[in-house]
Amino acid sequence: MKNQIPASELDRRMTRFRRIMDAHNQEWEMAVIFSKLNLLYFTGSMPDGMLIIERNSEASLWVRRSYERTKEESEFPVIKPMGSYRDAAASFNQLPSEVYLETEFVPLAMFKRFQKHFPFKSYKSVDFKVAITRAVKSPLEISFMEQAGAIHQRVLEERVPGMLREGMTEADFAGELFQVMVEEGHQGVARFGMFDTEIAVAQLGFGESSLYPTNFDGPGGNRGLNAAVPSLGNRDRKLRKGDLVFVDMGMGVNGYHSDKTMTYMFGEPLPQGVQNIHKQCVDIQDQVAEMLKPGNIPENIYETIMDGLSPEFQKNFMGYGDRQVKFLGHGIGLTVDELPVLAQKFTDPLEENMVFAVEPKKGIEGVGMVGTENTFVVTPDGGRCITGNNPGLILVE
Repeated sequence: MKNQIPASELDRRMTRFRRIMDAHNQEWEMAVIFSKLNLLYFTGSMPDGMLIIERNSEASLWVRRSYERTKEESEFPVIKPMGSYRDAAASFNQLPSEVYLETEFVPLAMFKRFQKHFPFKSYKSVDFKVAITRAVKSPLEISFMEQAGAIHQRVLEERVPGMLREGMTEADFAGELFQVMVEEGHQGVARFGMFDTEIAVAQLGFGESSLYPTNFDGPGGNRGLNAAVPSLGNRDRKLRKGDLVFVDMGMGVNGYHSDKTMTYMFGEPLPQGVQNIHKQCVDIQDQVAEMLKPGNIPENIYETIMDGLSPEFQKNFMGYGDRQVKFLGHGIGLTVDELPVLAQKFTDPLEENMVFAVEPKKGIEGVGMVGTENTFVVTPDGGRCITGNNPGLILVE
């Protein structure tokens, strides 16, 4: 099967997870994974089922639907069918009193159904351990992200300028943009770890639409269609000469993402003062990228940048009004938003082959959200960009 994850790669991931669990939770006996994305990470497939990882035994993948498909696409060594949790429980003669679960994912109803057949007495969270396992990418994972980054560059730097036309609505643009993304190789969906979060195509807006408040934990904004679908372009806002165009989107290949934001000046240049603010955001991105080296501390990177900014520039930086976010960038991989984060309280040193989206942005009243975002791989020489090097504010005449 195309892009099948090799057994050697799956073994590397499981070995890293076990090593992290042994180091942080020496008493652990069993961890159970339910979320489809983490199943994809550990097994190379996304079934309806669960992965049971025992400390002293081989891990087993239990599949409700579809066992046939999972057997075809996964090289995980132990795959077993189940009709319900009862079937899996029958294979375990003795269960630990405590299990590790994805507490950020497992809903209460699922928890109760599982506990009925696996009657453990207590549970602990495995979320952070899985997150830091996923944080360091393998060459295979980076290769998928590089493919996504190349698509990102083609779409945002080369194709979008030819798509923008006066009078088109944000919704028109979003629909046409999605078609181009898929044509270029996008997997058709960008996934987020943030609970109950969906962005159909991109966070995009013409002019001040890019400042409109949203429930999304990021610096940009967009008006969307309505209250039920706040994440697509608006049907009423039309592109006008002199508009700033803001596009922030995730791109995916074989499950893995890159993240990139591009801005455009439609019809005529924006005022020089606006362009200067944008350039300062690009300079901040470059400063952050230089610090993306193994051993550096995310919190220190964040504080170094923020301490160097004037109070005037910090106003509306990383979000407009009172909606400023407290980070400069975030990990990325199977979801657009992963750990670690370039923010305070993240004090574990960076490791080579972590991947970050760096996104310094600033809102400007009457104009919109300027700034940039690109995806960088941590290397001994600093962040290596995989999404292109255009600084943005591309003039479209």
